[in-house]
Amino acid sequence: MISQDKIAALRDRFAYLEAKMAGGLDGAEMVATAREYAELKPVVEQAEAYANLVSDIADAEEMRADPEMRALAEEELPSLRAALPEAERALQIALLPKDAADARSAVLEIRAGTGGDEAALFAADLFAMYRRFAEAQGWKLEVIEEGVTELGGLKELVASISGEGVFARLKFESGVHRVQRVPATESGGRIHTSAATVAVLPEAEEVDIEIRSEDIRIDTMRASGAGGQHVNTTDSAVRITHLPTGIVVTSSEKSQHANRAKAMQVLRSRLYDQQRAAADAERAAERKGQVGSGDRSERIRTYNFPQGRVTDHRINLTLYKLDQVMQGDLGEIVEALIAADQAERLAALDAAG
Repeated sequence: MISQDKIAALRDRFAYLEAKMAGGLDGAEMVATAREYAELKPVVEQAEAYANLVSDIADAEEMRADPEMRALAEEELPSLRAALPEAERALQIALLPKDAADARSAVLEIRAGTGGDEAALFAADLFAMYRRFAEAQGWKLEVIEEGVTELGGLKELVASISGEGVFARLKFESGVHRVQRVPATESGGRIHTSAATVAVLPEAEEVDIEIRSEDIRIDTMRASGAGGQHVNTTDSAVRITHLPTGIVVTSSEKSQHANRAKAMQVLRSRLYDQQRAAADAERAAERKGQVGSGDRSERIRTYNFPQGRVTDHRINLTLYKLDQVMQGDLGEIVEALIAADQAERLAALDAAG
């Protein structure tokens, strides 16, 4: 049973934030208050629903003492009591500690793995899948850097995906994605297995990571497309090397100024991701088997074209709708991964308590 004191504290905090916003704020304080208000609103709504249900059950119990109302109370009580466990679970999930990065936009990185040309073609298919999913969510996707093969595959791609809650819905995509299919280049009809690696990083803001000018080296290069053909005649491509970590980021759009900004954005996100990973290191053993372990060397999903199925190995989910998934219909997989993560965190709380 969730305490009424905890629910009262949630209501009080929500009312305080509401009054604070109505009083007029500006700048960073307004942004921070509005963000906390938006995060707390669904929690308070869930708490209200739970508190109302508990109150209705108490009222029905009292009604049983009244001979005239007993029959009505006896009729209502079973359904009210049956609804209580689900309402309590929904509130427990709402009260789970939030990942501070969940509300952020994200940087998506896809790299071809083992499998040569076929791996690069699969990497391009994965990118198309994520692009369609992003469009369906109303998010904005912008390519920052890509390495295209002669067959139209992707050796490497870096893109930013902007929108509300992007990282929360895509963070479980990090890992090795494996494909089993007959490549277009295969004349004998044999099924090949190849792979691509996906990394989803929360987009960092300037306040998260300070990058000192003496810690970076910036090189400008002539931008080139697939096969070495020049995209334009200016030295617009930018490569930034972070000297303390050796992280290298490139961006090759037409504007050198925009390239520098985009490359710095990716560099900040990679450093922020590294910082988050370091903070989680002490819990690594505990997290190893969990959905959100973030181990990018882990094989997380297999796309089997001959059988038309996609399997997520972390939660033993198999769907026979591969065509729809590759067209960007990722909702069922994303929701199942989020639900599995919530269940694991609830179980960990119960074990700790």
